[in-house]
Amino acid sequence: MSNSNRRRFLKQVGGGMLVAGLGSQLAIELGVATERDLEVDTKLDFGDLTSWVRRMQEMKPDRLQQSMVQSLKSGSVSLKQLTSAAALANAETFGGQDYVGYHAEMALIPALQMSAELTSDRAALPVLKVLYRNSSRIQKFGPKKKTLTPVNADVNDIKPSVDVFGPTLRQLVREADMDGAEQLFTKVVSQNRDIAFDTLLYTIADEVDVHRFVLAYRGLTLIDVAGEEHAHTLLRQCVRHCVDFEVRRESKGRKASPIRRHIPKLVVEYKLDSTPIGTKEPDNKWVRDFAKTIYDADKFQAATAAAEALAEGISPKTICQAISLAANQLTLRQSGNPLRTHGASAGVHGSDAANAWRHMIDAANDFNKKIGVLVSAWHTGKYFQWETQAYPLDEHFEKVTTEKPAELIGLCEEAIVANDQPTAAAAIARYGSGNHDPEVVFDLLLKYAISEDGRLHSEKFYRTVREEFTFTRPAFRWDYLTALARVTASAYAFDVNDNHGHRAPGYVDACKLLGVQA
Repeated sequence: MSNSNRRRFLKQVGGGMLVAGLGSQLAIELGVATERDLEVDTKLDFGDLTSWVRRMQEMKPDRLQQSMVQSLKSGSVSLKQLTSAAALANAETFGGQDYVGYHAEMALIPALQMSAELTSDRAALPVLKVLYRNSSRIQKFGPKKKTLTPVNADVNDIKPSVDVFGPTLRQLVREADMDGAEQLFTKVVSQNRDIAFDTLLYTIADEVDVHRFVLAYRGLTLIDVAGEEHAHTLLRQCVRHCVDFEVRRESKGRKASPIRRHIPKLVVEYKLDSTPIGTKEPDNKWVRDFAKTIYDADKFQAATAAAEALAEGISPKTICQAISLAANQLTLRQSGNPLRTHGASAGVHGSDAANAWRHMIDAANDFNKKIGVLVSAWHTGKYFQWETQAYPLDEHFEKVTTEKPAELIGLCEEAIVANDQPTAAAAIARYGSGNHDPEVVFDLLLKYAISEDGRLHSEKFYRTVREEFTFTRPAFRWDYLTALARVTASAYAFDVNDNHGHRAPGYVDACKLLGVQA
């Protein structure tokens, strides 16, 4: 989210919160609201998007898809508007508390970004695919399910401060106090929108959970698409998700993550609360070596190494590059049987988490930047420590008998369709070593990221690789595309339940409606 957007954050939400704080009768007497206004105060107001939000909650997926395509062709709605409405429909329905639901929410922005990479006749496909998943999940529970309702919070006489409200919100979440956490976050948003996300980050960084990381990052990016007036709706689901995590953790008798004890100790030991953000950018060897340190370390060692690097003045940007490379190694080195590298695998989860933290660190204040680096390193360290060498191995090049770029792309596609992970990885590694055009590879892998189910993760991981490829140094870029080729070969034709022979639900029908080849 841009700085200007962040300053205008939630400009249209404050009125509703003020009514809640004043009380209905006083609000009427002061002219803040009318009786008619208060007749609907148990429902969220989505403004111009309301009709599409309700359609997505009430219409069957097939009928909804037909309606969306008709409206897109007539020009009465845009992909951006449909994505926004889907995000709001999802948030209101699930509030960040349904596994499939929040995975659909997290896939919306990646799908919209993927649409920009396609020709106009196919641009709607990734969005339609995710919206089909989104509406299918909503329909499973029915249109009456509404997890989010307006929050009643006293917003008078408060002076929000990140240093105060961040820890307070975190404690309320730890206590699984859903109402208290919601009310506090509402107060912060209504009174000082500039500190809302930094306040939330105290809670996001309090557990090692990829879903809270990615949901917060994607919630932040959804604000730019849906509009600041919907920011509270999009971010409060992160609060609820974290409270729900505590409820489930306690119900299963699991202890809280040791990160809650160790990260504060590292902050004190390395004086990170007073050390300025570093700007040193060491060479490629340092980045590669530090990535190996993170990959080989246990979680505490990984976070400690990150703390040492911050104390030495290494820039968070450079440390994040190394953490991302280490996470990518989880995909390249994965072994075992069955060998499924797509979906909720260590490499996909690790890479998506590192990517989310890198972006959130960019949006955070200095203190949260440092905490984000430590948490990202902790999450990646010893996620799984496969001792095998990274794909492709020497023997994987046996089927790669050409160096011609077009033939290598063709070989990779054949390997994808055959679920041949070694050959797909080897073909792209060879292609990359020839310094050929990476956009040709992205075009190929994008096609299958759209057509295949990917166990709910294909859109996120495709965009993670696209973003990390662009962000990292040229020396490391092809590691990411090689990993994506492997994951794509793993995912081909498998549905969400790992049954073979299926395309993504709604994909083929969407192609027919758009008049393009499936």
